[in-house]
Amino acid sequence: MKILVTGADGQLGSAVISELERRKIPYIGVDISDMDITCRKSVFDCLRLHEPSCVIHCAAYTAVDNAENEPDLCMRVNADGTEYIAAACLDTNSKMIYISTDYVFGGDGDTPHEIDSPKSPLSVYGKSKLAGEGAVQQILEKYCIVRTSWVFGKNGNNFVKTMLRLAQTGDEINVVSDQVGSPTYVSDLAILLCDMALAEKYGIYHATNEGFCSWAVFAEEIMRLAGSECKIIPIPSEQYPSKATRPKNSRLSKASLDEAGFSRLPNWKDALERMLAT
Repeated sequence: MKILVTGADGQLGSAVISELERRKIPYIGVDISDMDITCRKSVFDCLRLHEPSCVIHCAAYTAVDNAENEPDLCMRVNADGTEYIAAACLDTNSKMIYISTDYVFGGDGDTPHEIDSPKSPLSVYGKSKLAGEGAVQQILEKYCIVRTSWVFGKNGNNFVKTMLRLAQTGDEINVVSDQVGSPTYVSDLAILLCDMALAEKYGIYHATNEGFCSWAVFAEEIMRLAGSECKIIPIPSEQYPSKATRPKNSRLSKASLDEAGFSRLPNWKDALERMLAT
């Protein structure tokens, strides 16, 4: 067993590597300096060199608003890059775990999306991740596609860090209140991804911390746990214009996770408390 982790220096990749180290599982962590996922030859050379039993593909273009200005780059990384990795996994007989997103859904309704719910991404980023899903499904049989949402952790840029930074410079923050989903702590998600890497189970899964909230409620809990007196002002999405349209319903059903026998992640409030303690 040897696992290759792409995006090793990123928020999720670094958490996956920490979990692999905790379990004493052999791994290779690669980032763009080691393997350029937009270059097919670079990807094939890397996988043929290391011959991993599983690739956990965490590398991605995640700047959602910037993607509207850089659609070609976003597609090269998230769609073409994922296709190259899937093809290289087929070549080396490696299992692939691909990290996808709630943004593949249009965000209609107020019930959790099932894994086979209609896909209608509203942004370039969402379209690029859905294209990556399609490439994985077309090329491989041994794969897990894991859709997650609202990721946060101690490394990298994320909503929690942004709220804490803004709270230091102002008395109140306007936060969107009509987009609902589940925050996801990378350390909890990393445990599940490593479980999947070790299991002979394949398919599409949704993986987030348990419970639903709006961004505004998430921000309020951040302030409460941080002991900040900064006030959160709930606003509708229309009052917070952005280049990329976000889904208003990001709730994800965990039915396929349950059916496969994988453990659900803890509640998001518990996860946030643990993250802030670090």
